[in-house]
Amino acid sequence: MIVMLEVDATGFACPMPLLKARQGLNQLQSGQVLKVQATDAGSVRDFHSFCELSGHKMLEFIECDNRYTYFLEKA
Repeated sequence: MIVMLEVDATGFACPMPLLKARQGLNQLQSGQVLKVQATDAGSVRDFHSFCELSGHKMLEFIECDNRYTYFLEKA
């Protein structure tokens, strides 16, 4: 998997991680991958729901030491 853009949303509370991810996705072309790092536990629910509703694909989700990393493929 080749990451085209990384977004650091650590330290931000809901809804900022998702808003930063959306801004990042807007910079990508269809099929490109965005990596997002967050520390807000609410982002887990938000990102999964966002992908279901938007059509973007969550390629991978990693949770480690209260850090959440998402790899999203733009629809």
